[in-house]
Amino acid sequence: MTDVGLLIVGAGPTGLGAAWRLTASGETNWLLCEAAADAGGLAGSVVDDHGFTWDLGGHVQFSHYDYFDDLMDDLLGSDGWLHHQRESWVWVRERFVPYPFQLNLHRLPEMERAACVRGLITAAVASAACASAPDSFGQWIEAAFGPGIGDVFLQPYNVKVWAYPLEELSWSWIGDRVALVDLPRVVENIRLDRDDVSWGPNNQFRFPIRGGTGSIWLALATRLIDAAPERMQFGRRLIRVDTAAREATFADGSRVSYDRLLTTIPLDTLVAATDLAPSLARAAGDLRFSSTHVIGIGVHGSAPPHLTDKCWMYFPENDCPFYRVTHFSHYSPNNVPDITRHWSLMAEVSESPAKPVDAGSVVAETIDGLINTGLIQGRSAVHHAWHRRLPHGYPTPSRGRDRALTVIMPALEARGVYSRGRFGAWKYEVSNQDHSFAQGVECIDHLRSGAPETTLRQPEVVNARRSQSRAVAGR
Repeated sequence: MTDVGLLIVGAGPTGLGAAWRLTASGETNWLLCEAAADAGGLAGSVVDDHGFTWDLGGHVQFSHYDYFDDLMDDLLGSDGWLHHQRESWVWVRERFVPYPFQLNLHRLPEMERAACVRGLITAAVASAACASAPDSFGQWIEAAFGPGIGDVFLQPYNVKVWAYPLEELSWSWIGDRVALVDLPRVVENIRLDRDDVSWGPNNQFRFPIRGGTGSIWLALATRLIDAAPERMQFGRRLIRVDTAAREATFADGSRVSYDRLLTTIPLDTLVAATDLAPSLARAAGDLRFSSTHVIGIGVHGSAPPHLTDKCWMYFPENDCPFYRVTHFSHYSPNNVPDITRHWSLMAEVSESPAKPVDAGSVVAETIDGLINTGLIQGRSAVHHAWHRRLPHGYPTPSRGRDRALTVIMPALEARGVYSRGRFGAWKYEVSNQDHSFAQGVECIDHLRSGAPETTLRQPEVVNARRSQSRAVAGR
């Protein structure tokens, strides 16, 4: 049996962030184990049998941390990136409306535009007269935007993406994820017939020239392996954690004794694998998640003019199964083997117990949806399709989530187990790549010196700012 001071489970952004922090500090008493053959986790990329590159979902690179930005520059070099101005759109009422939808109502037909403005006015008046907080995300949408924007976009879109009734979701996660309304700005945009697209932390982003998002994490893993190959072990799947004995068992029968465990596997899976499962089962039952079907479509020819500069598009209506489509060959022409002959679209479809999906028909339904929404002209345009189901796609910010986390996390940490990352911490609001990486780094700083884990504990602080001379703790 192997003995280590710190065992890290998972080689996605969080686990790699922790390992990088340890390596940079010269520490050697640690071991990282990853179930897959390669690094990256949900931030990985796949090259299919036709030579097309696909990410495991719609990832773009932007950051809240100088430390993260500096590392990205170092890993791929300043010439290893393509830089984009965000062009995101909402397909609704047979037209594209620039995102954020709520700032671009002038693009709507007159009847819907008037309903949305009336709803905003109604919401503003009601908000001034009501001091009580909404009970759910659905109520928050109604209170913040009124029935117009809610009915046309926000309600149907969010049901599609979350795959749960909005009454079951909290709204505490919102932060910089949803553009709030400046009513005078909305009215002025309508008067001037002006597009307003600059909102949000990802209005500018970058993407690797080659290899997709996964190339970032493969580059980091390669450096860590080169520095200490014995500490980076792949093909080792955790199946059991004895928190009392501080011992981890893997699928191959091997065991590792640890002083502390930093795990990035889904929190519900972790709880079920521990000796604490009986006492934490009820709390873990309050954790909700959705699965994601990622469908890549290789398309003959070149992208049509109306899609040439579009980055990604949202689809709230029922004429397609997907909630988002990424123009993936626009991110980098190297995402297809020959950009003069092919281009590519990547669609995402959510699944949950409340929103089942037939895996056998979802690809055909996606192609139908692409035709219905005018993204491709017909089935003859399709070169091929690629499909991957991600069992854990989105950590759902359910109304019971925070209550569950206040029970589970302290119980684990009292036994030396630190669960971090997109599904390890189960906090969607800090689950992007930069957040996840920082969770790993900040956990190491916390274990070493007691430094605060700002990303995990105070998402609203992290998300309020962007890379403004601010590094992760302890840099």
